[in-house]
Amino acid sequence: MHIEVHQGDITRVAVDAIVNAANSSLLGGGGVDGAIHRAGGPEILRECRKLRDTVLLSGLPAGNAVATTAGKLPARWVIHTVGPVFSQSEDRSHLLRSAYRSSVEVATDLGAESIAFPLISAGAYGWPLQNAALIAVESVLDSTAKMRVRLVAYSPSAADALRHALDQLGSD
Repeated sequence: MHIEVHQGDITRVAVDAIVNAANSSLLGGGGVDGAIHRAGGPEILRECRKLRDTVLLSGLPAGNAVATTAGKLPARWVIHTVGPVFSQSEDRSHLLRSAYRSSVEVATDLGAESIAFPLISAGAYGWPLQNAALIAVESVLDSTAKMRVRLVAYSPSAADALRHALDQLGSD
């Protein structure tokens, strides 16, 4: 697996699959979720609503992932995953790892050769930046999938955290 860090807007990254740090409703929100829905257009929301009306009646649980079209994005698919809200009193890191692993599994099942991840749970869900970056890199490195991975950071500090984690944990 080849991993690279990119600072910028994930909605402009040309890959097979873009991961959306979604909320469990799958119906859009703020941050990365809102940006992906806005840039991708109504096709994404239409497929999310269909999922909610059929197989995900209660929403997508934290740590799980599901795919839809990418609409107008420069990708074939959007893989929606729900990261956990950070808690100081409860270790939820297994759910954060699962969000990355589940996304890679869905991408593999789709036949994707490249995937772009945001830093899941590090925004509105309050996960500490350095730890979120370590978990992201560790989770992707643990995968046996053969694909190109871009970890996309919106801010310079998030990009620095991801680069540091990648340097610390190693990559090909």
